[in-house]
Amino acid sequence: MSELQSKEEARKSFDKMAKDIVRPMQNHFGLNAWVFTLFLILSLFGYAWFLQLRDGLGVTGLHDYTSWGMYIANFVFFVAAALVGMLITAVLGLSGVKWITPISRIAEIIAVSFAMIAGLVIVFDMGRPDRVLNIFFHGRLQSPIVWDITVVTIYTIISMLLLLLPLIPDMNIIKKRLPKASNMQLKMYNILSLGWMGTPEQYKIIHKSIRVLSILIIPVALAIHTVTSWLFASTLRHGWDSTIFGPYFVSGAFVSGVAAVIIAMYVFRTSYKLQDYLTDFHFDKIAKLLVLVSLVYFYFNINEFLVPAYKMKSGDDHHILALFVGEWAVLFWFAQIFGNFVPIVLLLFKKMRKPGPMMIIATLAILGAWAKRFIIVVPTQLNPHLPIQNVPDSFHVYTPTGPEIAITIGTIGMALTIITILAKIFPVIPIWEVAEEKGIDREIINE
Repeated sequence: MSELQSKEEARKSFDKMAKDIVRPMQNHFGLNAWVFTLFLILSLFGYAWFLQLRDGLGVTGLHDYTSWGMYIANFVFFVAAALVGMLITAVLGLSGVKWITPISRIAEIIAVSFAMIAGLVIVFDMGRPDRVLNIFFHGRLQSPIVWDITVVTIYTIISMLLLLLPLIPDMNIIKKRLPKASNMQLKMYNILSLGWMGTPEQYKIIHKSIRVLSILIIPVALAIHTVTSWLFASTLRHGWDSTIFGPYFVSGAFVSGVAAVIIAMYVFRTSYKLQDYLTDFHFDKIAKLLVLVSLVYFYFNINEFLVPAYKMKSGDDHHILALFVGEWAVLFWFAQIFGNFVPIVLLLFKKMRKPGPMMIIATLAILGAWAKRFIIVVPTQLNPHLPIQNVPDSFHVYTPTGPEIAITIGTIGMALTIITILAKIFPVIPIWEVAEEKGIDREIINE
């Protein structure tokens, strides 16, 4: 084959790939129904939050003893899943792992969306949202809450940069391949392409910038969930007074984040028809990654409960028995089995590392991960040092109310809405990076 023929084949291959990836941005099956579902969820959320703003936190199940409930469990969950951007883009990317290329943007979209909503969840947890400004005006460095807000903000900014920087060459590609794009959309792509011409100097700058950000985001990402764990561990309450909460939270974050990416991969592969780019090979590799992080998390779970259960100090015994065989046993064992044990066992078998089975396993893992955050937050508060007495009977338990559940589901709907918008205006597969990996010349990519 002559050099001219080879170049023409490469051009055809690139054109097909670009069209396949860009096509869903114009239209794809089920989008209208999905958007309508999100609209209903957000409408219900808006009404529930209106009730909470009007009547106060009394409309929720929160009270003097359980002042943290579903909202804070949701916050910890979002912060956890957001760490997957660092794991995929930074840790694996800097290690030179090639198979993460097609899924790196999906991971960053999830990281940005979840990190943004994590900050908002704190606002919904406040009876007076305007008081969040007090953290900025009167916050003290001694407060872990100030540290938490700082690292969440920094992580969100770096994640947005890691999402946008690799998009620069793609903006130049897709603006030529979106015939139905509006003038405003084309203007946005023009601005985001930053005058991209595909010169060697520009490639050098973008690769160096991505590398620097990937290095920076690692300590920030570790800090974001370590600081969150300190919000709990810096107290003396049974169930939270633990020195391993930092790495315990980080390892659990990787499990929920990888599971979220697997679900997104399956949805985009199916609805966007991207089977040629999100292949069985990629599902097999990320399944093995899920097994690895689950094994680390399994170790920390054993350590977290074995040590206090062996010593059974006064106070710890009530908390542990409530989790193992008491009123929280069903939720606790659901979280342990489906959020940790099931992914490890099932994904050891090659047949289970296919897209369909993995979607089910990842969904169970996500549900287990959220349940685990709930288990961390609530039962400890119902086992205070002093007995719960001389209070209404309802204070002895925590039961989320309708508005509280609606607001919690609404925050999940908000995260899914951001993911939907980003996936609609940006390609979910990095075109130029995948093309380079396939050996397509940069001259063809930038034609």
